[in-house]
Amino acid sequence: MAGAGGGSGVLTYRGRDYPFRVSGFSLGVTAGASVSRLEGWASGIRQVSDFAGSYSAVGAGGAFVGGVGGVHLANQKGVRIDLQGPKAGIEFAANLSEVRISLR
Repeated sequence: MAGAGGGSGVLTYRGRDYPFRVSGFSLGVTAGASVSRLEGWASGIRQVSDFAGSYSAVGAGGAFVGGVGGVHLANQKGVRIDLQGPKAGIEFAANLSEVRISLR
Protein backbone atom coordinates (compact mmCIF):
# COMPACT_ATOMS: atom_id res chain seq x y z
CA MET A 1 0.00 0.00 0.00
CA ALA A 2 1.25 3.51 -0.74
CA GLY A 3 0.24 6.77 0.91
CA ALA A 4 1.14 10.44 1.00
CA GLY A 5 0.82 13.24 3.50
CA GLY A 6 2.11 16.59 4.58
CA GLY A 7 2.23 19.19 7.26
CA SER A 8 4.18 22.08 8.66
CA GLY A 9 6.30 22.93 11.65
CA VAL A 10 8.84 25.28 13.19
CA LEU A 11 12.54 24.58 13.75
CA THR A 12 14.03 26.61 16.60
CA TYR A 13 17.76 26.88 15.91
CA ARG A 14 20.17 29.14 17.81
CA GLY A 15 17.30 31.18 19.24
CA ARG A 16 15.52 31.80 15.93
CA ASP A 17 12.38 30.18 14.54
CA TYR A 18 12.38 28.77 11.00
CA PRO A 19 9.00 27.64 9.61
CA PHE A 20 9.09 24.60 7.34
CA ARG A 21 6.84 22.37 5.26
CA VAL A 22 6.84 18.59 5.27
CA SER A 23 5.67 16.28 2.49
CA GLY A 24 6.22 12.61 2.05
CA PHE A 25 5.14 9.18 1.04
CA SER A 26 5.20 5.72 2.52
CA LEU A 27 5.19 2.18 1.18
CA GLY A 28 4.02 -0.67 3.34
CA VAL A 29 1.05 -1.82 5.38
CA THR A 30 -1.29 0.76 6.89
CA ALA A 31 -4.78 0.14 8.23
CA GLY A 32 -7.11 2.78 9.68
CA ALA A 33 -6.67 6.51 10.18
CA SER A 34 -5.14 8.75 12.83
CA VAL A 35 -4.04 12.30 13.55
CA SER A 36 -0.64 13.10 15.08
CA ARG A 37 1.10 16.12 16.55
CA LEU A 38 4.77 15.27 16.80
CA GLU A 39 7.50 17.09 18.70
CA GLY A 40 11.15 16.27 19.07
CA TRP A 41 14.79 17.08 18.52
CA ALA A 42 17.09 17.53 15.55
CA SER A 43 20.81 16.90 15.85
CA GLY A 44 23.78 17.17 13.50
CA ILE A 45 22.85 20.61 12.14
CA ARG A 46 25.93 22.71 11.32
CA GLN A 47 23.93 25.44 9.55
CA VAL A 48 20.19 25.92 9.20
CA SER A 49 20.21 24.93 5.51
CA ASP A 50 21.32 21.40 6.58
CA PHE A 51 17.78 20.87 7.94
CA ALA A 52 16.13 21.03 4.49
CA GLY A 53 16.23 17.96 2.28
CA SER A 54 15.08 14.38 1.93
CA TYR A 55 14.86 12.15 4.98
CA SER A 56 14.34 8.43 5.18
CA ALA A 57 12.67 6.54 7.99
CA VAL A 58 11.82 2.99 8.86
CA GLY A 59 9.24 2.55 11.58
CA ALA A 60 6.13 0.97 12.94
CA GLY A 61 3.43 2.23 15.23
CA GLY A 62 -0.13 1.90 16.35
CA ALA A 63 -2.97 3.64 18.11
CA PHE A 64 -6.42 2.70 19.37
CA VAL A 65 -8.44 5.77 20.36
CA GLY A 66 -5.25 7.19 21.91
CA GLY A 67 -1.65 6.09 21.81
CA VAL A 68 1.88 7.20 21.14
CA GLY A 69 3.60 7.43 17.79
CA GLY A 70 7.20 8.12 16.94
CA VAL A 71 9.61 8.32 14.06
CA HIS A 72 13.37 8.58 13.56
CA LEU A 73 14.53 10.38 10.41
CA ALA A 74 17.96 11.01 8.85
CA ASN A 75 19.16 12.92 5.79
CA GLN A 76 22.33 12.83 3.67
CA LYS A 77 23.75 15.91 5.47
CA GLY A 78 23.97 14.01 8.77
CA VAL A 79 20.89 15.56 10.37
CA ARG A 80 18.83 13.22 12.57
CA ILE A 81 15.31 14.03 13.72
CA ASP A 82 13.66 12.08 16.54
CA LEU A 83 9.94 12.78 16.94
CA GLN A 84 7.19 11.44 19.14
CA GLY A 85 3.73 12.44 20.22
CA PRO A 86 0.15 11.38 20.89
CA LYS A 87 -2.09 9.83 18.26
CA ALA A 88 -5.87 9.78 18.13
CA GLY A 89 -7.81 7.27 16.04
CA ILE A 90 -7.33 3.65 15.05
CA GLU A 91 -4.26 2.74 13.06
CA PHE A 92 -1.53 0.17 12.64
CA ALA A 93 1.38 0.79 10.31
CA ALA A 94 4.64 -0.86 9.30
CA ASN A 95 6.34 0.97 6.48
CA LEU A 96 9.30 2.50 4.72
CA SER A 97 8.98 6.26 4.33
CA GLU A 98 10.66 9.21 2.68
CA VAL A 99 10.00 12.71 3.94
CA ARG A 100 10.91 15.98 2.21
CA ILE A 101 11.44 19.10 4.37
CA SER A 102 11.66 22.58 2.84
CA LEU A 103 12.30 25.80 4.74
CA ARG A 104 9.78 28.56 4.04
